[in-house]
Amino acid sequence: MAVDYTVIVVYLAGMLAMGWWGMRRAKSKSDFLVAGRRLGPTMYSGTMAAIVLGGASTIGGVGLGYQYGLSGAWMVFTIGLGLLALSLFFSARIARLKVYTVSEMLDLRYGGRAGVISGLVMWAYTLMLAVTSTIAYATIFDVLFDMNRTVAIILGGSIVVAYSTLGGMWSITLTDMVQFVVKTIGVLLLLLPIAVVKAGGFSEMKAQLPTGYFDPLGIGGETIFTYVLIYTFGMLIGQDIWQRVFTAGSDRTAKWGGTVAGTYCLVYALAGAVIGTAAKVLYPKLASPDDAFATIVKDELPVGVRGLVLAAALAAVMSTSSGALIACATVANNDIWSRLRGAVRPGGDGGEEHDEVKGNRIFILVMGIAVVCTAIALNNVVEALTVAYNLLVGGLLVPILGGLLWKRGTAQGALAAVAVGGVAVVGLMATYGILANEPVYYGLLASLAVYVIVSLATPATDAAVLAAWRERLAGRGSEPAAELKEESVTR
Repeated sequence: MAVDYTVIVVYLAGMLAMGWWGMRRAKSKSDFLVAGRRLGPTMYSGTMAAIVLGGASTIGGVGLGYQYGLSGAWMVFTIGLGLLALSLFFSARIARLKVYTVSEMLDLRYGGRAGVISGLVMWAYTLMLAVTSTIAYATIFDVLFDMNRTVAIILGGSIVVAYSTLGGMWSITLTDMVQFVVKTIGVLLLLLPIAVVKAGGFSEMKAQLPTGYFDPLGIGGETIFTYVLIYTFGMLIGQDIWQRVFTAGSDRTAKWGGTVAGTYCLVYALAGAVIGTAAKVLYPKLASPDDAFATIVKDELPVGVRGLVLAAALAAVMSTSSGALIACATVANNDIWSRLRGAVRPGGDGGEEHDEVKGNRIFILVMGIAVVCTAIALNNVVEALTVAYNLLVGGLLVPILGGLLWKRGTAQGALAAVAVGGVAVVGLMATYGILANEPVYYGLLASLAVYVIVSLATPATDAAVLAAWRERLAGRGSEPAAELKEESVTR
């Protein structure tokens, strides 16, 4: 394993080095939180694909393939569909708003009264997303070093917190680009063909497994519908995803760069399912489907290649973890702490001063420590991730999409939708169980009904607010002076 260890150590050292290099570029709030809003198509596509394809998409995607066959691709496939929908229909408008958080967008649209409560819901989502990614380090480091779970979480979490705190979004962008390349080589170009060959090829896989393993809908229609509801719509409104849209240097980059990333996700989804199906042939009686990835990597890959593929899994986890961490810290600082202190100016930057970079660094460090501690305390990744997405979709989907698509929506309707949807989801999870489908179904319906009824029953949003909103959507509204001087030169 010495060669494999060397590959992993070099990879981790490289992540820290990029964090240090990114620190030199993060001179303003815009640089630190959204990479100066000037990423070109190549970097934007790579980093967007990296953040959405995390440990759940890699280890979990292979596990679903092991359990259900090719239809196990649907979870990651719906993530790709969500990214495609966001990129084609919403990303250009989102990028033109020149904000830092989803809650700032809600304030601009509804007149500055939706921020704190929506910020709390978004903070809970991003925190749990970061926690679930951090828990996944235990699986990878256990395969590599037979390491204690707590030590593995602290080691992986500390590296992510370190490079995220140093350089903010610039460091995360640079590391995500490397992680995208590592994942592409490790999973698509190495593990996928090796797994299929080891399993005897597709003809042997079909001969060894039930026909249901090759049914595109074998996982079940209700499960697919739930994936669409949670993951496809979740991609449209998550702070971690929007914060990457804010890094785009132009409308065209946001639209077509995101489309490339979404298409890559569809390919990655199918690859994970095929790898899992091959693992089922090779290891038909694993204790847990989620063991399929680690088992096939550990037993079937040659020295060196094994280290690179494990680095790919580590890259998948780190990219999602770092993206969720900076999103969590941004929401905590901009949408909760600053608002409670009365220091927020909706849609503005509040000055591009070095002190703001320092303040955001402190928040990333504090949130990072909280994430690591929470990850150590929790065991069930699936339940934590389900809680996160149920809160996000049930509480925020309706007011966000309603604000973008329906001009009659009001601040009172948005606040009521967030409150009722969030409370309904939590209450229904307590009644039906965390993993049940009913909480997100009924919570979303309750949120939609309340949004429409309350909006129609209250005075329409002030015409001046809507006019300012339309100006910002068109890219003609007020922007931070420092950002007006930036050019989209990073490619």
